[in-house]
Amino acid sequence: MASLDQSRNLVTEIPGPASLELNKRRSAAVSSSVGVTLPVFVARAGGGVIEDVDGNRLIDLGSGIAVTTIGNSSPAVVDAVRRQVAEFTHTCFMVTPYESYVAVAEELNRITPGDGEKRSVLFNSGAEAVENAVKVARSYTRKSAVVAFDHAYHGRTNMAMALTAKSMPYKSGFGPFAPEIYRAPLSYPYRDGLIDKELATDGEKAAARAISVMDKQVGVRNLAAVIIEPIQGEGGFIVPAEGFLPTLVEWCRENDVVFIADEVQTGFARTGAMFACEHEGPNGLEPDVIVTAKGIADGLPLSAITGRAEIMDAAHTGGLGGTFGGNPVACAAALATIATIESEGLVQRAAQLEPLLTEPLLRLQASDDRIGDVRGRGAMIAIELVKSGTVDPDPELTTKLATAAHAAGVIVLTCGMFGNIIRLLPPLTITDELLTEGVEVLTGLLAEL
Repeated sequence: MASLDQSRNLVTEIPGPASLELNKRRSAAVSSSVGVTLPVFVARAGGGVIEDVDGNRLIDLGSGIAVTTIGNSSPAVVDAVRRQVAEFTHTCFMVTPYESYVAVAEELNRITPGDGEKRSVLFNSGAEAVENAVKVARSYTRKSAVVAFDHAYHGRTNMAMALTAKSMPYKSGFGPFAPEIYRAPLSYPYRDGLIDKELATDGEKAAARAISVMDKQVGVRNLAAVIIEPIQGEGGFIVPAEGFLPTLVEWCRENDVVFIADEVQTGFARTGAMFACEHEGPNGLEPDVIVTAKGIADGLPLSAITGRAEIMDAAHTGGLGGTFGGNPVACAAALATIATIESEGLVQRAAQLEPLLTEPLLRLQASDDRIGDVRGRGAMIAIELVKSGTVDPDPELTTKLATAAHAAGVIVLTCGMFGNIIRLLPPLTITDELLTEGVEVLTGLLAEL
């Protein structure tokens, strides 16, 4: 396939006539319960561009929700997948295993935080990995309670929905949910600072608040695991105050509680480190179990849990697995993805993209009080929008800004418990020029609105 021109180019309105025709077919054939952010149908994608069926080229600041981190259809991944498809597509690792599954596990054990002996298990989706991480923690501790945090998002399966905080659209009407799930307050520096300035900057104080809730409402004798996103994804790209996560980890270690880091959205170079846990404390954070998916295989469905060997080996033989878990084609893609991240210096690239994203937004924030907060790490940056003269969330403005950006050929995503956050997740292979243009379009539209 010829390389895709890395420029924004609109030849029709968005969506164009061919996309509108396909949307009619979608409405007639696909359940209306599946939402669509931007109803343009994709023909090709690569680098920082998505081309639709009408020939429009859009700047991609979403990466399929942090999935195509190394760029859509990365050449190394395409080659690896072609080779594997020609050999075999499936045997089920639990029936007749194959080397690529083992190789992915070895790579995950190598690159995830911590130097001790580790084990990995492969699954299909982030939600499935979250569920299995909880199973592992319960097997290891022989306890049942699990604590998740305010604003958390952990997936759409039953256990994952219970762990997720936001009702609409993820949980409403789908209960009853898995029992023995509890919630603790997160460190949310922007919102915490509106109540208590010290709480906004003192992560240890914020952690003490959460620990008090866990002690009183759950009790450590009942608590199997604490699960948390090191930077919250769907919850609003919330970066906890310094000291919050290390204090939680220390408390978990002292009380035989498994600390699970959900790095589904933050993993694989997204934040300017291979994993977001590495940003925490002087030597980084070492979770007991780490959950990964999204960016692991450049768009092929794969997820994993990796953790300390004694925890990961606690479940009985046959207790973990699944028909498609660690599919050989997805494993080939994952090996090529990890190799590409390392050989092309994409961890460093994510760090380089951070000022290109944040500096224009911070400049605008200085003159526009509707930008309440600009936050995130690496190529994972969010804008929290509020009503002028207040700190009240402004979901209406957020929707208008996202819609206007889409019409102008820039793909952005919204998120947050209050629906007032624009999140930016460009592929790490996007050019500086294209990223700068995308952010300029966004800031220009906000000034106009």
